[in-house]
Amino acid sequence: MKRAAPRPILALLVTSVLWGTTGTAATFAPEVGPLAIGAAALGVGGLLQAAIAARSVRRATPAIRSQTVPWVLGGLAVMVYPLAFYSSMHTAGVAIGTVVSLASAPIASGVLEVLVDRTLPDRRWVLAAALGITGGTLLCLTDAPGGDIGAASVGLGVALGLVAGTSYATYSWAVGHLMRREVPRAAAMGSVFGLGGALLVPVLLVTGAPLLTDGRTLAVGAYMALVPMFLGYVLFGYALTVVPARTATTVTLSEPAVAALLAVLVVGERLPVAGWIGLAIIGGGLVVLSLPRRRGRNTPQDQPITVVAAE
Repeated sequence: MKRAAPRPILALLVTSVLWGTTGTAATFAPEVGPLAIGAAALGVGGLLQAAIAARSVRRATPAIRSQTVPWVLGGLAVMVYPLAFYSSMHTAGVAIGTVVSLASAPIASGVLEVLVDRTLPDRRWVLAAALGITGGTLLCLTDAPGGDIGAASVGLGVALGLVAGTSYATYSWAVGHLMRREVPRAAAMGSVFGLGGALLVPVLLVTGAPLLTDGRTLAVGAYMALVPMFLGYVLFGYALTVVPARTATTVTLSEPAVAALLAVLVVGERLPVAGWIGLAIIGGGLVVLSLPRRRGRNTPQDQPITVVAAE
């Protein structure tokens, strides 16, 4: 039986590295609000996804129309995710916002696949998700906000993080669902992220003025849109042609580790021993997902979905 191929896993790890830079990048534009950052990052990035996939989207329009509900749900989730994610980090702190958003995504993905696709996760995924969530939680606890952030703000940030994680899982599932219905990868990504990007444009128009105040803030916005969001989601879409959404969201639990390392190396924060233990546990979860499977032990339910995307 086949396992998740190394190249898609590598693509997801590169994606995690790119996404992990967003918190550090945002520190270079502190005067820009979280809604503006989120709308610029995924709004512009989503529209770019749609632009490069325009030809594929046109050819796949009949197939996309036959799956209107998943397409619309995915687009709405793309719109909600960056607004909730960056607001969660702004409200409860980068560590808690990032960890809650990402740690809740694999659980939401697993629930979606059980309820909608009737696909049961295998023990390997359960172990990897548990390791990733445990490691991320340790990272969160070692960088918990001090007394300057009240309990109400932390609670609101956690709630927003749960919304972000559910949204992340939803658009990951929607893209995978479209590809399983013979919608090419480029068309699935372009249509879902294009819709989400278009829905974010009004938010950007209302909140995005601070991005234009000087070259630095404009550069931060351009970087967020072009590198972590546009390039990152190109790689993410490629990986979804081979691995199921629950595996993709589990691998990207390495993003908090990247964010923590960048906070140490770039921002100058300190990482206690428990934080390094958290990093090691996250790495262990990634190793679990990457190890070869034994022949004859897989069931049809725990096989990754392979889609040949004709673009």
